[in-house]
Amino acid sequence: MSFTRISGIAAIGFAALIVLGNVIVAPAGFPLTGAGIEEVAEFFSTEGDILGIGSAFAPAAWVLAALFGAGAVAALWRRERERGEAWSILGLAGLVMQNTIFAGIIATRLALTSTAAHDTSATSGLWALHEGLFTLNGTFLAAALLGLSMGGLRTGLIRRWHGAIGLLAAALQFSSATLAYWVVNEGGLLGLLALAGWLIWVVWIVAYGLALIRVESEPVHVPAIDSMRSR
Repeated sequence: MSFTRISGIAAIGFAALIVLGNVIVAPAGFPLTGAGIEEVAEFFSTEGDILGIGSAFAPAAWVLAALFGAGAVAALWRRERERGEAWSILGLAGLVMQNTIFAGIIATRLALTSTAAHDTSATSGLWALHEGLFTLNGTFLAAALLGLSMGGLRTGLIRRWHGAIGLLAAALQFSSATLAYWVVNEGGLLGLLALAGWLIWVVWIVAYGLALIRVESEPVHVPAIDSMRSR
């Protein structure tokens, strides 16, 4: 099995794991952005096992995300170099940074399970840090979406609708990160920006994984490059 195909499977696996992690913790009452400290303390002091199970998927998800990004670069880089571009590198950098930031988010959640029942001030500070990191992480999701969507579109790897939803999700995530102060302090409708962007991001990842899986069986046609070679 080729590396590109493995990376496509990794993309789908990554999407499945992040959805599964949320399916586990969300029904248990995981606090939404803007939640009061009483709700936060109640959840983290009583649902530590659920959070632990949900967090257990994170390391595998990070490895799969990095593998997906590396495979996307492998599929795009040769044609990008011919065009004098490096969109895929931007996308890979975004994935690596979102892995790094989300490691901090998971570590903060685990720390909250230790403080929630004993120290209100520490819990309040850790939750504020968690919300800030979680919201600002949209910057790096936006970079991943922008880079890999543009790279995929300009080399012919992905279809126009796929690139369009990627750019839409990038705009939503970047808007949420830009408005982080108001998202964290007010929540409500502003919090839906990141949620909508995240849902589109999951669909985009699965579609990208399928594109990488089929890349060898369906030759990529880039008119601008092909025409130059024929001259």
